[in-house]
Amino acid sequence: MGTLRILLTNDDGVDAPGIAVLQRIARALSDDVWVVAPEGNQSGAGHRFTFGRELEAVERSERIYAIDGASPADCVVYGITHLLKDRRPDLVLSGVNNGQNLGDIIHCSGTAAGAREGALQGALGIALSQAVDYVHGHDVVWDNAKRYGAEVIRQILAGAEGRDTFYNVNFPLGDPETVAGIRVVPHQRFSRSPFRYYASHNADKFFIAIPETPLPLDRQADFEVLHEDRAITVTPISLMQTDMGAMARLEGKLRLE
Repeated sequence: MGTLRILLTNDDGVDAPGIAVLQRIARALSDDVWVVAPEGNQSGAGHRFTFGRELEAVERSERIYAIDGASPADCVVYGITHLLKDRRPDLVLSGVNNGQNLGDIIHCSGTAAGAREGALQGALGIALSQAVDYVHGHDVVWDNAKRYGAEVIRQILAGAEGRDTFYNVNFPLGDPETVAGIRVVPHQRFSRSPFRYYASHNADKFFIAIPETPLPLDRQADFEVLHEDRAITVTPISLMQTDMGAMARLEGKLRLE
């Protein structure tokens, strides 16, 4: 697998610990590894592109580039269509994110967007996230991503067909010896968006936050399988977003009178 060309990005920023973990994972798969990541934190940026404003890529060290103000999607576009245009990457890895990316949260995730843009550009895209304990405020522990990351990617590579899908991977909390395998699961569709207005202690100020998880939860979807079963979750996500069932129901029914 030494000829596999891999592009890495993230949304936590080029100096985040998770991208160092991702480099370690990628180098277990190939010796042709490149990093293009945002200069600073871009969590929640989703699939935003920076239009109408100049960007500059700075080479931090050999094969590691930072782009100030860029989103993960910007970074992937720069990496694939410019930096590595003479031989495009086979694989785009995004992460390892500090915190789980589950359920409908993937729609705003910069980590997921990095993998999605990789897939849209013709590579195999995989987003990777390490679960943290948000309730008790514990620091992130990268042990499970370090231990199992390369093996999970190898298995996805072996089973992937075509480039119309990207993959969202989450590693559970806890001792690597007690991880309950790998489960291929759907992402949790919440009963409503988890994002809400959240008042600040400062007058007239507020946050957009996730104060609670919308219920009920599907016992077979990523949220519960990661947290309750403590399995590594792998969710294949289609790039084709058209609802074919709705198309069939509406076909011939919409017309101008």
